[in-house]
Amino acid sequence: MPKSDKTEEVKDINSETNIETARNKNGNHNVRPMVVASILTAIAVVGSLFSFPVLGAKCAPIQHLVNIITAIILGPSWAFKAAFLASTIRNMLGLGTLFAFPGSIFGAILAGLLYQKTKNVVGAYVGEVFGTAIIGGLVAYPMATIMMNSFKGALLGFVPPFFISTAGGTILAVIIVTSLRKKRLAIENWIHHK
Repeated sequence: MPKSDKTEEVKDINSETNIETARNKNGNHNVRPMVVASILTAIAVVGSLFSFPVLGAKCAPIQHLVNIITAIILGPSWAFKAAFLASTIRNMLGLGTLFAFPGSIFGAILAGLLYQKTKNVVGAYVGEVFGTAIIGGLVAYPMATIMMNSFKGALLGFVPPFFISTAGGTILAVIIVTSLRKKRLAIENWIHHK
């Protein structure tokens, strides 16, 4: 490949504002987001080994850390895919419960959407906490009553354990993202080679 074609290809990828829409010169989707999402999913699954029970739910703060990092780097669509896949694998391996789904996907989506809208990491933090604790906590109640045939707990019964889990993961994300920014390694730009 001549040098000018390679430079043009890099410019095309770097001109995109979101890795989710990055394409190579042939118009095919770039595999980089899939690889990054897969690595982050694996981290979330392995990180779930460090979970703890709180009021009937397994709290896995690493999942919420991964949700925020994925939302910042890849956007809401990939954050959702990574959270869903991590929840599925955790359930298949017996490392999580069905509550892993509402406890991860809503925070991941909202973190991605708020980061995308505000271009500020605080939006990702707020989106993760609100999406997981409030939306995920509320969705977990009918899930428990209908799918699991369990009428234990009140409507807001899942909000406290989901909040504890997401707060822990969000604090870890704040520490890591702040540390990377202090070292001038902007987490949202490293993937673009800017």
